[in-house]
Amino acid sequence: MQIHTERLTLRPWSEADAPALFRYAQDPEVGPIAGWPVHTSVEFSRQIIHDVLSAPETYAVVLRSTGEPIGSIGLIPPAQTHTQVGETELELGYWVGKPHWGNGYIPEACRALVARAFIELGCTALWCGYYDGNVKSARCQEKVGFTYHHTEPDKPCELMGDVRTEHYTRLTRDQWEQTCA
Repeated sequence: MQIHTERLTLRPWSEADAPALFRYAQDPEVGPIAGWPVHTSVEFSRQIIHDVLSAPETYAVVLRSTGEPIGSIGLIPPAQTHTQVGETELELGYWVGKPHWGNGYIPEACRALVARAFIELGCTALWCGYYDGNVKSARCQEKVGFTYHHTEPDKPCELMGDVRTEHYTRLTRDQWEQTCA
């Protein structure tokens, strides 16, 4: 399955993407703020592709102009979300490599995946979270139409071995149809 936007292709990750994943995921400003550790080798990145990024509805964010993966985006099912969601609701997660910050790639990818969730997957609402201090992620969510819902303090961030405050935003299908579709 591939999803095309004006500048991007969202497609499944492949093990051949490990060098590109490592290039961006080794940056300490990328993963830790999103709740996952810095990648330490291409082999580590390859294992993450196999164990994590091969999940259904998880996509490499690829520049159409170069064919290079620059980030990741995915829809997380209710049983695996970071907060309580309904049976017909999903959580949206994403990241992009630092050299590509500020170019609007992730809002563009989010809009495409939000449309897929509501139109093709029958989702009734989407959730998105960001940790305290991740203002870029909060701003992205606003651009896509998500609105603040609640905050969960003292939340364990297992992959990083710490405790954080996480803020959640939500977008219902009705809101999306009225303002974004």
